[in-house]
Amino acid sequence: MNIKRAKEEIRNTIEAYLLKNEYGEYEIPVMAQRPIFLIGAPGIGKTQIMEQISRECKVGLVSYTITHHTRQSAIGLPFISKKEFDGKEMAVTEYTISEIVASIYEKIQDSGLREGILFIDEINCVSETLAPAMLQFLQCKTFGSHKIPEGWLIVAAGNPPEYNKSVREFDVVTMDRVKKIQVEPDFDAWKEYAYARNIHPAVISYLNTRPSNFYKMESTVDGKNFATPRGWEDLSRLIQVYEKLGKTVDKEVVVQYIQHPQTARDFANYLELFYKYRTDYQIDEVLSGHIDDILVKKAAHASFDEKLSVTGLLLSRLNKNFQKVQDKEEKLATVFEILKEAKAPLMESQKDQPVVYMEDVKKRYQAEFAAKKKAGLLSREGAHHDQQVLDTLEAYVINLKKEEVQDGERAFSLLRDWFNEEKETYDQEFDQSAGQLEYAFDFMESAFAGGQELVVFITELNTSNPAVSFLQEYSCERYYRYNKDLLFRENTRAILERIRQLG
Repeated sequence: MNIKRAKEEIRNTIEAYLLKNEYGEYEIPVMAQRPIFLIGAPGIGKTQIMEQISRECKVGLVSYTITHHTRQSAIGLPFISKKEFDGKEMAVTEYTISEIVASIYEKIQDSGLREGILFIDEINCVSETLAPAMLQFLQCKTFGSHKIPEGWLIVAAGNPPEYNKSVREFDVVTMDRVKKIQVEPDFDAWKEYAYARNIHPAVISYLNTRPSNFYKMESTVDGKNFATPRGWEDLSRLIQVYEKLGKTVDKEVVVQYIQHPQTARDFANYLELFYKYRTDYQIDEVLSGHIDDILVKKAAHASFDEKLSVTGLLLSRLNKNFQKVQDKEEKLATVFEILKEAKAPLMESQKDQPVVYMEDVKKRYQAEFAAKKKAGLLSREGAHHDQQVLDTLEAYVINLKKEEVQDGERAFSLLRDWFNEEKETYDQEFDQSAGQLEYAFDFMESAFAGGQELVVFITELNTSNPAVSFLQEYSCERYYRYNKDLLFRENTRAILERIRQLG
């Protein structure tokens, strides 16, 4: 399965394992909760989905790469204790608490989250001395003599043997005690993630034209040559920062991340052309409605790669604006709920001290923000959202103080006015993004009427979460029309393929 489906399966498993009955017991007893064994090629996102799942399920996460551990750190150090058996005192070997188990208790103490995920990476690459302990860990959920706390689920990840010479095959007894999920690289699944993570448009449009370069693993006399999703994402981050610094990303830079020389060289050449197209086609002008006939003719007669690059540039700029609109909408939605909750106190119990009350509201939100951050439940985007809400509440308090407001009704009236001003700004930005989408369609229809590029344009809009969210709010007639045509084509293709197979 692909990484998106794997994430869904792991999340479903966690929800099933943590479900309790009316007696407060886990519906699936702890000893029957099989550890999840996630196996797949390196760099396809196994670790990243665990971070996403822990945040979405609001549970703790403790991660370890087990190859970095010795037997002592994983199991604990031996010590001699005295015990009495049949009236005789005997020396018994016991073990101190494992560093890994101890870190779970520390996470519980620091975050307050009593349920979570223990994620062990590269579990099938442990040393010979640690291998028996790993088998015991998967079979009995213990490190040495110390059990994993109840409510903490085990997810282990490993690479297939063809990617790592250190891989150890688990025996049937162990494999029959785990829930095995095999993950394969899948560009279409990754692309949805790429749009959400704001991956550089050059990377997405390049891989759209050469999807076979998304994941490569080749053995040569000089070692492994490879390109992985992790490499593309990290390269994307570097390109974005280099652009801000005014630095150049050439083949020598690309190959540091895409360690497949031929692919690195190909992408470096593509990136150079991508920048040229961005200058030549004046995307901002197009999205402002100034569509030059000369550029339309140039695009219409361009190579397929150039056409897809231009399409990618349009999509990138649109998605950036859609994301800004979505972020602002989410912030306003949160602020609206806070103000709705504040209305009754400001009108009644707190009407004589509105500023003090709003300061308390701000401090409570700030405390919740800090707690979520400490528990590791916030993504970077989630932290940005909470910070924006906090900044808005801070501005409200400052403005109320400036106005010297001492009446709750007056305070709420001002808060409502300030909120409505922001809402008006949001509406203007929404309308501007809607206009840009219509201008993009104007350009695409003029340059690529009836061409494959329009199919790509619609498909990518359907893949991008910011675009999908925007189009749920904005009724774009051409989007729905082309989408309907695309669906009809796909259904027709599927029917013809079925007929061919039957024949």
